[in-house]
Amino acid sequence: MKNLGLTLLFSLILHFTYAQKEITWHSFEEVVKLVEKEPRMVLVDVYTDWCGWCKKMDKETFTDAEVVEYVNNNFYAVKLNAENKKKKFEFKGKEYSEETMARAMQVRSYPNFVIMDAAMENITQMPGYREPKPFLTALDDLVDKFKN
Repeated sequence: MKNLGLTLLFSLILHFTYAQKEITWHSFEEVVKLVEKEPRMVLVDVYTDWCGWCKKMDKETFTDAEVVEYVNNNFYAVKLNAENKKKKFEFKGKEYSEETMARAMQVRSYPNFVIMDAAMENITQMPGYREPKPFLTALDDLVDKFKN
């Protein structure tokens, strides 16, 4: 019985350790500095608080272990609230709020994923909800295309 209890405890610890692994989200300001030190593509998740599909992405796709690992290994990830007027930051010599940055990126639907290269230039957008496997495939295709 004692061994069963230890096995169960160990299993729970592993489960919660594994379940807590998540995408490392950065602010825009942090990513600008990170890209300078170690160039990498940038994934910007443009969302709104009222967007149901955005919440579904957070709950289902961004918690998928393969997605978490792939994004953390290949991108700097940024969350950008397209309606936040208060949070200000400087980017390429101009001041933006999250709202004005979303507009500058020409985002018009949510969720929307803006992919930037290591020079922080927009490469493409991937609008709409995506399940884990199709999301990974799309990201992998972009990484392959822009690494060469």
